[in-house]
Amino acid sequence: MATTLEQFDSTGGFSIAKTPVIDENRNGKDFNTLEIKNSQYNDGYTSTYILRGVNTASLALDGVGTQIPIANNTMNFVTGHVIAANDNGVVFTNKLETAVYCDGGGNVMVMSTMETVIKDDIPSGQTWSIVPVGATNRFSYSTVRAGTTNTIKWAVSTTVNSLAWVWSC
Repeated sequence: MATTLEQFDSTGGFSIAKTPVIDENRNGKDFNTLEIKNSQYNDGYTSTYILRGVNTASLALDGVGTQIPIANNTMNFVTGHVIAANDNGVVFTNKLETAVYCDGGGNVMVMSTMETVIKDDIPSGQTWSIVPVGATNRFSYSTVRAGTTNTIKWAVSTTVNSLAWVWSC
C-alpha cells in the first residue's frame, strides 16, 4: 500500500530526554556544542564551545579534560571570549583571535594570535595569563595564576571556523 509522506514537523519544538533543544520559535537551546555547515560546501564548518578551568590549567569542555577537536588538514580561525574572576570580584576579560593549522599527521600549530584586552582589574603583583595551545588534533587555552592564592575561575566562549586546507611548502 502506498504511503503519502508529509514534511517533518513537531508542534512545540524538539527535545532530548524531555529537555527542549529547539523551541516552537525555532531557537536552539541547551546544546553542548553547535556545528554549522553550508550545504553547498562540505569542506568547512563553524563550531561553538565553552571551555572552563580553575587557576593554572588547560581549559576543558568537561571535568575530564576534553579539549576542542581539530581535524587533519585544516586551517582554523579560533575566537575566544575570555573571562577570569576571583571570589573577591576581581575580573579580567579579553578576546583572543588565533590562526591554527593542523597538518595531515594531526600536529596542531598555533600560527598567530591577536589579543584585545577588554577589562584588566588584576591586582599589582599578581599575574593571570591565558595563551592558546595545540596538541595532537586538539586545541585549548593554557592559563597561569601567580602571585596569589585566590582561586581564579576561567571560562572561554570559543568559536572555531574550520576549512579543509592542505599546505604544500
